[in-house]
Amino acid sequence: MDILKRIAEYRNREKELQWEGTFAEYLDIIKKNPRVAQTAHSRVYNMIAKAGIETDSQGNKKYLFFSKELFGLERAIERLVEEYFHSAARRLDVRKRILLLMGPVSGGKSTIVTLLKKGLEEYSRTDEGALYGIKGCPMHEEPLNLIPRELRPEFEQEFGVRIEGNLCPSCRFRLQEEYGGRIEDVIIERVLLSEDERVGIGTFSPSDPKSQDIADLTGSIDFSTITEYGSESDPRAYRFDGELNKANRGLMEFQEMLKCDEKFLWNLLSLTQEGNFKAGRFALISADEVIVAHTNETEYKAFIANKKNEALQSRIIVMPVPYNLSVTQEENIYKKLIQQSDLAHIHIAPHSLRAAAIFSVLTRLKESKKQGVDLLKKMRLYDGESVEGMADIDIEELRNEHLDEGMDGIDPRYVINRISSALIKTEANFVGALDILRSLKEGLDQHPSITPEQREKFLNFISIARKEYDEIAKKEVQKAFVYSYEESAKTLMDNYLDNVEAYCNWQKIRDPITGEELEPDEKLMRSIEEQIGISENAKKAFREEILIRISAYARKGKRFDYKTHPRLREAIQKKLFADLKDVVKITTTTKTPDENQLKKINEVIKRLVEDYGYTPASANELLRYVGSLLNR
Repeated sequence: MDILKRIAEYRNREKELQWEGTFAEYLDIIKKNPRVAQTAHSRVYNMIAKAGIETDSQGNKKYLFFSKELFGLERAIERLVEEYFHSAARRLDVRKRILLLMGPVSGGKSTIVTLLKKGLEEYSRTDEGALYGIKGCPMHEEPLNLIPRELRPEFEQEFGVRIEGNLCPSCRFRLQEEYGGRIEDVIIERVLLSEDERVGIGTFSPSDPKSQDIADLTGSIDFSTITEYGSESDPRAYRFDGELNKANRGLMEFQEMLKCDEKFLWNLLSLTQEGNFKAGRFALISADEVIVAHTNETEYKAFIANKKNEALQSRIIVMPVPYNLSVTQEENIYKKLIQQSDLAHIHIAPHSLRAAAIFSVLTRLKESKKQGVDLLKKMRLYDGESVEGMADIDIEELRNEHLDEGMDGIDPRYVINRISSALIKTEANFVGALDILRSLKEGLDQHPSITPEQREKFLNFISIARKEYDEIAKKEVQKAFVYSYEESAKTLMDNYLDNVEAYCNWQKIRDPITGEELEPDEKLMRSIEEQIGISENAKKAFREEILIRISAYARKGKRFDYKTHPRLREAIQKKLFADLKDVVKITTTTKTPDENQLKKINEVIKRLVEDYGYTPASANELLRYVGSLLNR
């Protein structure tokens, strides 16, 4: 990569995006592409939609704009986009509300806002997201605001574009002084949104309430020019550099909004209701911007408990952003954070992050009153696994049982800190699940906000995560011991299905070698069915259900295999594993393995490395651990 060449190319691309012309020329652009005059809310929604929307079989939407950085928040994001941005883009009244993201620490609130800000920067550099402003305007004002109110209905009818804002004091002054009221001569330029340049994107962070100045939001008087211009109401004597000024046409992030003094927040009342705000000794100033604030649940509850805040409370749209409740998505969060670090080269054994994710998700779940549903079952359902006796409608009922589920529990930052500790401490070039679980356990003593009762509860969840990992580890090794595992499973299933079909149809089976007709192999069928607890009395119904499923697939032109039926798949796997258990146990625990056993170990290690993502060292460690489990 020639960095200097790439810098030059980047500089040229930025120059090509620049455009400057008169208001008359801007009208030609409007005729060709009315979207350049869209509102800030509409621009944000179109930006999100342009990245792509996927809809699953249940009708749930996944917005690809967020999917690379945020995991497990699909439901919260769908609500955010549909109920706020989509509605606001259609000019419904929610666009006059402050969007307040409310949720626990490290839940993704700041990431959502960061993605929106960075996305707007990039989108404003595309043809679809292009926008224009009056050159020299401190608020990058929409040029159509130049059109007098009396002429707007006629303009809107001809161009199909609505105009809502008023000229800011600075542009009103310049229109008369510099252009002599000739609107058609006003110079217009393309606006490229930039947080660093404070163009269309602003960030406000609260400070000490006693020293907090409204000028941080709305700008301030430039006292050095008062003697020159003679009046505080002269726009030239005012700095339009507050966050509300600079964020016009784009987005303003209001960090930890509810930490601000209540009187300071009252200044937002006019902005949220009428789309304008008061600054200095000027008339109300129009603002077209998305205001996104974020806070935690404790501060929000204190805010709504204060009766003085009722006026502002009614002007806020609250969007809960809970912790992720999917183990697989939690794993993805850890992978992303580790890849961003300087320790990405240290090997993390497969399923190690999953063990940590199981612990995290368990701390966030709430007990269900639904009979037969414990936290583990709930965790599996939320992760998309099939659980016997549970359907999609049951999952929806579970989600609606506790609407605040996911608003507390262990946060991802704590877990990634403990994983980082394990990575730093390792003397080997890898870490395993036990290293990470041990680090999580040690960290509980150092966690400042955990009570003794919570600590006991969390230790129990670590123990459950360890047991879950034990089962995963045993299956991993046993699968690796099966030569051509998929082929073995297919052969066993085909044999089972042949016998089931003969049994249900009162037929016999022909031996493929001798040609002899035999009775269905009851011993084989029961050895598989017993693996998943099918009783003698229930065997007939189970076999008939399998046969009906095969017929249904055949009618649809689909092929039935052992993966299609979750319970049959589990039975086939367990049968294969049961047959191999003794082989695994002997091979992994013998201190001085013979030549045949050593060959088998090397074959398994090779398979774990090539097919399952281990290194030779982590595969050896896994074998030793599973051997100890099987010896218990």
